[in-house]
Amino acid sequence: MGVLATAVPRDAVDTAIAVTRRGAKRTGGKLPPHVMVYYAMALSLFAADDYEEVMTRLAGTLTSWGCWDPGWDIPTTGGITQARQRLGAEPLAEVFDTVAVPVADELTQGAFLGPWRLMSIDGFEWDAPDTDANVAEFGYAGGTGEKASAFAKVRVLTIAECASHAVVATRIGGRGPGGKRQGEQTLARQLWPALQEDWLLIADSGFYSYQHWTTAAATGAALLWRLPATAKTPKLIDLADGSYLSALINKNVRSAARRAVLLQTARDGGDLDPAEAVVVRVIEYTVPDRGPDPDEVIRVITTIHDPADAPAELLAQAYHQRWEHETGNDQLKTHLRGPGRVLRSKSPDMVRQEIYGYLLTHYAISALICRAATEADIDPDRVKFLRTVRLVRRQTSGPAAFSP
Repeated sequence: MGVLATAVPRDAVDTAIAVTRRGAKRTGGKLPPHVMVYYAMALSLFAADDYEEVMTRLAGTLTSWGCWDPGWDIPTTGGITQARQRLGAEPLAEVFDTVAVPVADELTQGAFLGPWRLMSIDGFEWDAPDTDANVAEFGYAGGTGEKASAFAKVRVLTIAECASHAVVATRIGGRGPGGKRQGEQTLARQLWPALQEDWLLIADSGFYSYQHWTTAAATGAALLWRLPATAKTPKLIDLADGSYLSALINKNVRSAARRAVLLQTARDGGDLDPAEAVVVRVIEYTVPDRGPDPDEVIRVITTIHDPADAPAELLAQAYHQRWEHETGNDQLKTHLRGPGRVLRSKSPDMVRQEIYGYLLTHYAISALICRAATEADIDPDRVKFLRTVRLVRRQTSGPAAFSP
């Protein structure tokens, strides 16, 4: 509980409850909103336990600190369910948006490339109970029919810090207009405004489109994205480190003559209308002994045009930090939730509340790992996430174990 409270302080919780107008309707209730926020986080920490057992663990820790009435009775599962429903998902979302910020500092190994903090974007899907409400909101994977997947599938898109794996921005998908499930590119449009100017955002080819690239670049953040094999990058200027400058042209520019004019303008260093074309730097490389196709050429583009600011070799190495995001997703889905486990919640609002509880708890543990690794002067990757989860799950022996 001390770990959770350190990353998610009580004042942030109270502010979120006030902003979302989910304050207690009466005084003296057994389960006030701020308790239920921490309870939502505790549910993710003890995913295998039932509602009453999780509440017992939460109350027991607080009692040992002397800040909980030992005469308080554990509510029934029905009472806890009603308290979760009263709280809803909005306060958890507000808390997350407030507290989830990058946690690595200048001394954290692997956190920066020059002045840029290494960040990545990726998505995953989560199984939710196969209720009519969940299916109507989130749909099935692979189609709309009953046989598409065994459970309703919730798509979650996140931006995370590569070094710490801490998630700092997220969107939870549902069905869009026409009943179609929202894809990663649709959710990504909602996340671009969260980008910061000191970030280097890494993304795989699934996120590329001309509109996505120009929108994300307009935030001032540096970008490092892999291109699809079908994308064309005509060589304009060779650079000293083996990379080259090229121009991306909006597919809406259909005239071959106009495209030729745009390429010549870019080659001459002239100004381009971002609605039509933008200059990018291209890095092409291969990775020896890489699976069945070691000769595959990996092609990434970046908004960092000057090799003096970031040489091609360092950018190629940085791109593979994107896999740290996959590790973070695995921490959430396998080590924290448990392999193959389905979310508890039977309604869309409670599903979102539960997911935010997982994200906040994962953030708290990731922050703890990052702080410990930085002080020990080791890469946070060397600190085992599952071992840390087990440590945090242990019942505290007294208030000195983890200070609130």
